[in-house]
Amino acid sequence: MVSIYSFFLVTLSVTWAHATKFNITNNCPNTVWAAAVPGGGRKLDNGQTWTITAEPGTTRARIWARTNCQFDASGKGKCETGDCNGLLECQGYGTAPSTLAEYALKQFNDMDFIDMSNIDGFNVPMEFSSLSPSCNRVIKCTANILGECPNELKVPGGCNGPCHVFKTDKYCCNSGNCGPTNFSRFFKERCPDVYSYPKDDATSVFTCPSGTDYKVVFCPSLTRLSKGDPTLGITHAMRQCIMLER
Repeated sequence: MVSIYSFFLVTLSVTWAHATKFNITNNCPNTVWAAAVPGGGRKLDNGQTWTITAEPGTTRARIWARTNCQFDASGKGKCETGDCNGLLECQGYGTAPSTLAEYALKQFNDMDFIDMSNIDGFNVPMEFSSLSPSCNRVIKCTANILGECPNELKVPGGCNGPCHVFKTDKYCCNSGNCGPTNFSRFFKERCPDVYSYPKDDATSVFTCPSGTDYKVVFCPSLTRLSKGDPTLGITHAMRQCIMLER
């Protein structure tokens, strides 16, 4: 009887557990193709929001933007950055470069672990933050990374992570013994709360109570244009998004 009772308690707790909501909004002037694992993918024009959910216990999850994509009616095609095996509905991680929002839900101490990462490089300015009053965490990367990207890391539409360019242990940290490099410092100086290399945990992982809902915003820092001067209010984030269209 005890084992059956325990089984029903576990079943009920799973059933009643709060599925975490993620509102993914495109604030860029150009279209982006949002991607999520788990979640799939969605085309987002300026101002559009895509809402996905993830169950408690979900780990190794990420959300990112894809740029300059072309898909046919069957959902097959290719993106310049962030492409996930040529599919509109992603079934696996995307290719570098891409700015990443990452999360693991309901982990140690009943907390969600969240972060943003430039380890795979940078393609779109992004914010990852809480929607719930129980957590006020905001992580952003809105610096002028596309405009200032080192020549060795520049690729069409993005700024690559050094591991994907050089493929050495120094940058990829396959041995687990790597440290910061000049390239990782380039990203860290511009986005201090964001992962710059694989061992950058101390300043890049944050927590919120399990049950928190979140939002991911592409180009979060855009402001309205001044009526008197069309160049006023154009932030670094807007300039980078405009560059993606060229």
